[in-house]
Amino acid sequence: MSVGYAATRIEPIAREANVSTATLYTYFAGKADLFDAVIDDAATDFIAHMQGVKSVSGSAREQLVLFAETYGTFMGDPFVRSVFRLVMAERPRFKGVAMRFYEVGRQNFGAVLIDALQALCRSGQLKIEHPSWAASQLLGMVEHPVFFVSLVTGDEVKTQRSVPEIAADAVETFLARYGVPGVSWPEPGPGPAGAVALKP
Repeated sequence: MSVGYAATRIEPIAREANVSTATLYTYFAGKADLFDAVIDDAATDFIAHMQGVKSVSGSAREQLVLFAETYGTFMGDPFVRSVFRLVMAERPRFKGVAMRFYEVGRQNFGAVLIDALQALCRSGQLKIEHPSWAASQLLGMVEHPVFFVSLVTGDEVKTQRSVPEIAADAVETFLARYGVPGVSWPEPGPGPAGAVALKP
C-alpha cells in the first residue's frame, strides 16, 4: 500500500505475495480489511520492538541517552515513516485504526518514558512537576530531526547529525532543564544493543 489506499489494487498485492487473488480474498474480504491488517501488523511489530529490549539501569544521563538513541533509530527507520504516512493519509477513512495505532505508541513509548522519569525523580536525580510534559519534550527533541523533517519533505531533506549526536544533545538540554543541581552524571558508555526500556 505504498501508493496509498485509494490507488492500491488487490491484484498487484496478490502477485507480489505470490498468491492468487482468490487466495487473498480468502483472508481479507476487501481492500479495507487488508489495510486494517497492515496497520495492525505494523503496530504489533512496534510493540514487539519495545517488549524485546532489555531494561537498563544507571544514571539519568545513561538511561535517557539509551532511550533517546533507540527511539531515534526506531523513528528514523524509513519503514516506520511509511507506516505513519499511510495512517495519516487515511485517517479520515479509518479513524478507529488510526486511534489504535496512536494508543500503541502512547503506551509503548510515552508511558515507558514517563514511568522512568518518575523513578528518576524519586531517586533525586531529576525534578519534574509534569512528567508527561517533560517526556513529550524529550521525545520531540529526538523526533523532529530524525522523523518529522524526513516525513514532511518526503525524505528529500535529512539531518546532518547522527542519531547518537541527536540523542546526546537532546538529553543534555533535558538535563539542563530538569536535572537536580549538584547531581553529576557519568558519560554514558556503550549500552546493550536495542536497550530502551528504563529501569527505576
